[in-house]
Amino acid sequence: MIDTGYETYDIEQAILNTVGARIREIPCHGDLERILETVREADAVMVRESPLPRDIIEQMNRCQVIVRYGAGIDNIDLEAAAERGIFVANVPDYGFEEVSDQALALLMTVARRTASRDQQVRAGAWNIARQEPMHRITGGVLGLVGYGRIARAFHRKAMGLGFSRTLVVDHHLKDSTGDVETVDLDTLCREADVISLHVPLTDQTRHLIDRRRLALMKPNAVLINTARGGLIDEPALAATLKNGRLFGAGLDVFEQEPPQSDSPLMDCPGVVISDHTGWYSEESIAELQRKAAEEVCRVFNKEPPINWVNRWDHAS
Repeated sequence: MIDTGYETYDIEQAILNTVGARIREIPCHGDLERILETVREADAVMVRESPLPRDIIEQMNRCQVIVRYGAGIDNIDLEAAAERGIFVANVPDYGFEEVSDQALALLMTVARRTASRDQQVRAGAWNIARQEPMHRITGGVLGLVGYGRIARAFHRKAMGLGFSRTLVVDHHLKDSTGDVETVDLDTLCREADVISLHVPLTDQTRHLIDRRRLALMKPNAVLINTARGGLIDEPALAATLKNGRLFGAGLDVFEQEPPQSDSPLMDCPGVVISDHTGWYSEESIAELQRKAAEEVCRVFNKEPPINWVNRWDHAS
C-alpha cells in the first residue's frame, strides 16, 4: 500500500490471508524516491493516486500485480508493466451509483443555484430570483460524453427530470437506440443543455473540452465533470464562465488535486465544486477494498485478474 485513505485494511488482510500475503502500509504521498524504496521488493502493489512511472516499474524486482483502487489508471505506465510481465488491474465496477448520484446532485445544485442561494439568504437576501435567472430542465437535451456504467446510471436517474432527448458520444456505441442518439462531440456540445463527462483521461481525451468546444455550447448549458479534471481546459472554462458564455459547471474533479486556492475556477460565477468525493459511500469503500484485494489473490493463485487493463499474451 503506497497511499493512505482508508481507516483500516482489515478487509484486504482477511482476503490476502488466504494466500499467505501480508500487507505493508507505507504512505508515500507521491514522493518518487519513497515509492521506489517501497515497491522495489514488493510482490504486489496497491495504489490510489501515487504515480508509478516507467523508471520505477523497471526497478520492481518481484512485483506480479499492480492494483489501482478505482477505475482511473492514468497514474500507471501500463506499457512498462506489460513489458515486465506485471499485471495491472483496476476496480471499474464499484461506486458507480455513488458517482452518478454526485453528478445528479451537482447538476441540480448548479441548475437551481442552491449553493449560492443558501449563502445569499444566510446573508439576509430575499426575493432575488430574477437577479440570477434559471432555466427549466424538463424538455431539455441531455448530453453524455462516454456511456459506461456511471453514465448509464446517471442517464437512468436523470431521465426522471424530463429530458426530451439524450445525445451520447461513445465509440463503443455504434448506433442510436430508442433511448439515446449517438452523435459526434461537436454536435453534442452545440445541442445539449446539460453535458456530463464520463470518459477516462488519456492522451486523446486530455482537454477534450477546450476553448473551441466551450464556444459551441449554449449560454444556458450546464457542464458536469465527475470523471477526470484533465478532460477540461480549466483556464478556458473559467474564461467562458466569467464572460457569461456558459450557465454553470459542477466539478468533482480537477486537473491538479487538490486545486490551488488561486485556481481561476475558485471565484467563477455558477461553479459548484466538491473534493473528488463522488465515489464515496461507506458501502462503496468496503466494495472497493474487497475487489482490489481479490485481484491480488487471483494473480497469486496463478490466474489473470478479472479487470486486467494492460493485456499481453501471458501464456507465451
